Formats: sequence, structure tokens, C-alpha cells
Amino acid sequence: MSSTAVPVTVAVLSHNNDSNQPTCDTLYAHRDYARVLMPLFYCVVFLVGLLGNSLALHVIRPNVKKMNSTTLYSLNLVVSDILFTLSLPVRIFYYALGFHWPLGEAVCKISGLIFYINTYAGVNFMTCLSVDRFIAVVLPLRFARLRKVSNVRYICVGVWLLVLAQTFPLVGMPMTKAEPDGFITCMEYPNFEKVDNIATILIGAVFLGYVVPVLTILVCYSVLCSKLHSSAKSNHLTEKSGRSRKAIGVICCVSLVFIVCFSPYHIDILQYMIRKLVSSPDCVDLTAFQVSLHFTVCLMNLNSCLDPFIYFFACKGYKRKLLKLLKLQVSMSFSSAVRTSPEGSSRDVIDGNKIQLTSCGVGLVTERLTDSRSHQ
Repeated sequence: MSSTAVPVTVAVLSHNNDSNQPTCDTLYAHRDYARVLMPLFYCVVFLVGLLGNSLALHVIRPNVKKMNSTTLYSLNLVVSDILFTLSLPVRIFYYALGFHWPLGEAVCKISGLIFYINTYAGVNFMTCLSVDRFIAVVLPLRFARLRKVSNVRYICVGVWLLVLAQTFPLVGMPMTKAEPDGFITCMEYPNFEKVDNIATILIGAVFLGYVVPVLTILVCYSVLCSKLHSSAKSNHLTEKSGRSRKAIGVICCVSLVFIVCFSPYHIDILQYMIRKLVSSPDCVDLTAFQVSLHFTVCLMNLNSCLDPFIYFFACKGYKRKLLKLLKLQVSMSFSSAVRTSPEGSSRDVIDGNKIQLTSCGVGLVTERLTDSRSHQ
């Protein structure tokens, strides 16, 4: 379940001088529209990802004492997503300046380290979750020890250490580059174009960082869906309850999000590196690849703000807390409107129609009754 970020592999083996590298002036020709669209996109990812995953952390945290393997992997995935979103503001600043990095080499290295560690830690913990579910349903007795919390803690620590070891060489390598137009780029692929055997290295990185995890997830979830489907057929009560269909739907959703978000980026790298092995791509090819990388990286990073939507459908506690917060916010808004109204009345007039504000209180009471029944 290991994974390798592209700059990590580059950082390990970058020894050559690229002073003789021919310049390509069109690599950042899309700067004018990218400096608008990319910051907007990442602002949405930052807000949705941070709020959604913080809520997920709020839901999981009270259950720490009742921790099991699934909860522990989910907790690490949530923490990974939160740390990833916290690394986005400096990238937003970088894109808003049109791929210009004025913050210095050290900050570039730190942001790159956080960015890639948590991206691929997320990949690994999603893979761990799929294997955990596979063992729980298909092989509950043979590999039960792998799901013990004491062992899962070691696995989680091992995942973090593995990703950190793969990414940490970034600290010792120059990650910024002064471009001919005066801009300074940070963590861009052309900065590593002249690394020896770069194509072979990145092809291997794609297999380790994407192909192995995605095949593991697809195999585990395919077997799980088959198992759940057969169980539903043999048990009519399970089939009528719809739990099996819901579980299969969540599994398909997780797999689809993973494939849609991570496939374009890694396939993009794979196809270009294969072309680089068999031919010598020119400036036009490199420019097209650079533009496509920016697009596919955006798509890959979308994963961190899609995870909360999966939690909404898969986790009853998450959905309940979110709905409570939303209803509480609506109730507070109505109360604020009453306090600031000139009449100070217990009723509010909207478009000539009187609306009883006490209906919000009734809604909250009804919600509490519903929640108490669901806990019984």
C-alpha cells in the first residue's frame, strides 16, 4: 500500500546541472486565466474540505474511547484531509500571483512536504480502509488480528512513517526555479525535466502510488459487493431493509470518487513518460503536459472536499450532527430577526403573511424526539 509522490522520487535522484536545458517560453502561457480560476477552485476546496472534515473529526472524536479499526483508519484519513487543506492557502497565494513564489525556498519546501505527505497518506488510508472492510466481511476469522486496535495503531504509524520517508528528501533539494520572465516557480514538473532517468522513475512511482492502491481498492470492494449481494438474497429481511443496497451504494461511491479524482493525474504522467521513453517530446508537448498537470492536480485535490459528502451518506452520526447544526443556525437567524425587528413582536411578517416563530422550536423538539427514538 505504499505510494510515492512525483517530486519525492525526483528529489532523491536529482544530481545533474540543468544549465544547458533549452528554455520553453510557453510553459506558463495560461497564466492569465489560471491566476483567476485556480485560486477560486482551491478556495472552494479549502472551505468545503476544512469545514466538512472538521465536522467529521467532531463526530469521531467522542468515540475515541470506543475505537475500532475502521474508526481509527477514518480518524487518520480525516486528519490527513484537514492537514492537506491547511496547506492550500500558500498554494492559492502562489497561483493568484500567476505561478510566482516570493516566499523563499524554505517555505516552498515545507508547503510541498505537507502537500504531498497528506495527499498520499490519504491514498494509503483509503486503501487500508478497503482492506479492513474486506477482512471484516470476507475473512473475519483468519486475519482478525490485523483488525485489533493495538495492531492497527502500528499500521497507522507505519503508513505515516513510510510516506514521510518517501517525501522527506524534498527538504534537501532546491524546489524553486527562476524563470526567464522573472517569475519564480515552486514545485513545478519542468523544474525536474533534466533529471536522469526521470521517465523510468515516474513510471515506477505511478505504479507504486496509484496502480497498487487502486487495484487493491477495486478488488476488495468488488468482493465485498458480491458478498453483500449474495447475503441479501439469502436473507429476505436484509433485502427488505435496504441496508445491503445502501452499503453497496456507498462502496461504489467511494470507488468512483477515488478513480475520478486520482486517475487523470496518474494516467497523464504515465502517458507522457512513456512518450518520453520512446521519443523526445518538444516544447509544444511539454507545454500541453504542463497545462494538463495543473488541471489534473486540481481534480486530484478535489478528493479532500468530496470525502465529507461520502461521510454524510455513510455515517448516521455525521448526517445527524450536520442537520442539527444547520437547523440551529436557521433558528438563530430567526431569533436574531425577531430581536432586531421594530415591533419586537413574537411574529414575523414576510410578504404580508404572518409566520409563527415558535415553529422553529417545534421543529427542534420534533428533531429531539426523532433522535431519541432512533437511539432506542
